[in-house]
Amino acid sequence: MTQAKPSDICQVQCFNAELVAQVGEALPEDDLLENAQILFGALADKSRLKILHALSNGQELCVCDMASLLECKIASASHHLRKLRDLKILKYRNDGKLAYYSLKDQRVAEILCHALKQLAE
Repeated sequence: MTQAKPSDICQVQCFNAELVAQVGEALPEDDLLENAQILFGALADKSRLKILHALSNGQELCVCDMASLLECKIASASHHLRKLRDLKILKYRNDGKLAYYSLKDQRVAEILCHALKQLAE
């Protein structure tokens, strides 16, 4: 564990009770923060970011298309797609022997787009 340097911590122990109470009241509920944690955890992988970006225009892609796009094995693409589906970020449908994936909620694409624009600046 990294030790805090004296300049990294308060030199005296105190806190602004009114401010702490005000900020605490404005914090989101734990269940909302848990949902955000799940979403951001899903976004913490470059392959899954590519998948979400590829699906951000509302189209759907099959697992083989996604594997080609990611330049990976079908099993690897399927794993990432299944993870996003299990997190309720993607939906899928079968068409014969093909499995197609698309975004369940377009707001995920908006979050990703906004984040990428901010990072590009």
